[in-house]
Order: sequence, then structure tokens, then C-alpha cells
Amino acid sequence: QVQLVESGGGSLQPGGSLRLSCAASGFTFSRLGMRWYRQAPGKERELVATISSAGTSTTYADSVKGRFTISRDNAKNEMYLQLNSLKPEDTAVYYCYVPTVWGQGTQVTVSS
Repeated sequence: QVQLVESGGGSLQPGGSLRLSCAASGFTFSRLGMRWYRQAPGKERELVATISSAGTSTTYADSVKGRFTISRDNAKNEMYLQLNSLKPEDTAVYYCYVPTVWGQGTQVTVSS
């Protein structure tokens, strides 16, 4: 059974940093590209970042480019999202995704 479990969310002030993790199981992790999405209250879910299966290619939404970094460790079956210089508009539930499967999400709240 394919499973994705996010962790690392929290509440913090603007300008702070967090590292989100996504632990994967039930499939050959190193063979699939993966994504991070987020969904803010009252808004549609949006794509934040993508990473190729080997971790050599990444893409970012314009709104997070230069502040967020996606990475993965294929030996640990984990994917990460480093969030720096956080803004209130980054407040959302963050989800990891592999085709057809979503994690349960982890809440990030940025507020002064």
C-alpha cells in the first residue's frame, strides 16, 4: 500500500524557517518524481515544487522561488521542503504527492 506521511509543520513568525519531511512507503521511491502542494484556507490547492526521481531536476512556483528548496534522500525514502523567509501568505496545509496518492498534510502557520 502506497503511503505518504508529512511532518515538520508548525506555527512561527514571518521570516522564520521550517523543514517539512515526507516519508514514503509501499512503492519504489527512487523511480518516481514527486511534488509538494499547498492549500490555503478558502483557496485551491496549488503546486509548490517538483523534484525528479534522482533529485537532479527541480521546479518551483514563482511565489516561493528563492525561498523554498525541495530535496530528497532516496536511501531513506524521504522528500523534504525547506521553507525560508516565510511570509503570512505561506500559511497553508502542505501536502506531498506521488501520482494518484496524497499525504494527509502538515499545517504551516505564519503569523506575527
